[in-house]
Order: sequence, then structure tokens, then C-alpha cells
Amino acid sequence: MMKPAMKLDDEIDALFQQSLADFTSSRNALASRLKKDGRPIDAERVKLLAKPSVSAWAVNQLYWQHRDAFNELIATGKRVRTGVRQAGGKAANMRDSLDARRDALVQLADLATELLTDAGHNPSLDTLRRVTTTLEALSAYALLGSGPTPGRLSNDVDPPSFESLALLMSGVSVDEVAEPRSRKSAAAAPVKQQKAMAKPAPKVLVDDEARKQRQLRIAAAKVTLQEAKKSLVDARAMAQSLESMQKKAKAEVKDAESVRREAEARLAKAVAVADAATRRAQSVAAEIEEAAQAIDDAKRAVDEATKELESSLRE
Repeated sequence: MMKPAMKLDDEIDALFQQSLADFTSSRNALASRLKKDGRPIDAERVKLLAKPSVSAWAVNQLYWQHRDAFNELIATGKRVRTGVRQAGGKAANMRDSLDARRDALVQLADLATELLTDAGHNPSLDTLRRVTTTLEALSAYALLGSGPTPGRLSNDVDPPSFESLALLMSGVSVDEVAEPRSRKSAAAAPVKQQKAMAKPAPKVLVDDEARKQRQLRIAAAKVTLQEAKKSLVDARAMAQSLESMQKKAKAEVKDAESVRREAEARLAKAVAVADAATRRAQSVAAEIEEAAQAIDDAKRAVDEATKELESSLRE
């Protein structure tokens, strides 16, 4: 019984899970097969898929290979939003949620470093910075309910605008803000009739609501600014730590090179001594052979002299 054909979305997901080196050839092979199967529209869709950058590839693999850690980042972002709406503008109440979000980012950055290293890519500071920025952006877009598809990134992702995040944190729908108030009250009645029936809302209530929304937006802005400052401090500390590790690694490489050169020199000297010893051993062996021959010759001479002496004595 033949296996059922995979759905196109599943095949695209599988494509983005492959190594960077195999992406282009696998994409072209998939597009050719789809075209051969009489699916030209799907083939064109696949052809348009761009090869991911190294950092985008790393984020894709975090989604596919470390889904629990990835989902934890999304969950911490949602807890931050809920905390802002419940905190009444007090940023201090947000510390636990912000710490959890930062810890999730640090864990994913460590996992990305392992993924990049295992795949033969350089987990440089710039690459890890772009990975972290994209992760933060995906976390924000998950709250907005829009944005790029996780696991299928071809490029780095920038976070949504600050205005969108502030409105989101305050609990106001972005679509509501973008939609003019006049359209919300649609033409349920002629304009003159609307004017006659309209009853203005008490000014105090309107002002209170506006003030609350403004306080929430300010609270969200404070939280975002505070988190950004903390992330900047952490990033600088991480950069300094990595630079220190890099300097130490370079020093260790230099020491290793020196040890290697010394070992090579000692090896060359040992080889020369061994060669000389071999030649000396060969020379001694030749001398021993000559000495043995001389001994044999001397024995024969002694035997002959002894025989001659005995013969003379008998006469």
C-alpha cells in the first residue's frame, strides 16, 4: 500500500528543518516534483521560498527542536501583558514576569549557540544578537496575533512598533484604535436623526477613561523601557564575558601553538638522536662482525701453530 502524499505545508515545514547547506537543493527538488505532479501553483510557491540567513535558521531550529523552551518565551510574554494590565501602572509588580521572560531568552540563546556550533556555524556575538532580537519580535507578534510564521523564517525579524506594543499592553485593540470613531457608529440613521438622538457622554467619565488608558500606556512604556535597559545591561555583560572568554581562548591557542612548536622541536631532535643511534648501532654491529671474524681467524692461526709445534716436537 502506497504512503499518502504529504501535505504541502508539511513538506515546507520539513524543508525549513534541514541544514542550510541542503536547503536550496531540497527546495528546487521539491518544486520540480510538484511541477511534475501537475501542481504548478504549489511549485511556484516553493520556488519563492528564500534560503534563511544563519541567524534566522537558528531561530527556526529552536522552534522545531526546542519547542518547549520556545513556547515558554511566548508564555512569559503573555504573562508580562497580563501583569501590566493588572498592575495598575506599578512596574515593580512586573519584576517576576520580566525575569522569567529574560531567563527564557537566555536559555534560548544558549540553545542557539549549541545548534550553531553543532552545525558548523560561528555563534558570533552579532549572530546571537540577531537571534535574540528575532525571538523577542516573535514573542511580541504572538501577542498581536499576526506576524511571520515561526519555524519558516528566511530573514531576521524586527519587533513591532512601540505604539502597537503599548496599546497591546493597555488592553486596547490595535484595530479599534486604527478604526475612526465615526465608522464605529455607522449610518444606523440619517445624520440629522443621529444628531437629534445623540446624547453626549458625561465629560467626567470620558476624561476618566482617557486618563486610565493613558496611565496604562505609560505603564506599558515604563515596563518596556525598564526591560530594554535591563536587557542592554545584560547584553553588555554577556558581550564582555564572551570577549573575555575569546581573549582567554586566543591566549590558550597561543600557548598551545608554543607547546606544539616545542614538541615538534623536541620530536625533531629525538628523531635526529634516534637516527644517529641507529647509525652508531649499525656501525657497532659491523665492528662486532669484523671482531668476530678476527677472532675466528686468530683461532685458526692458533690451531695451525699448535699443530706445527706438535709436529716439530715429534721429530
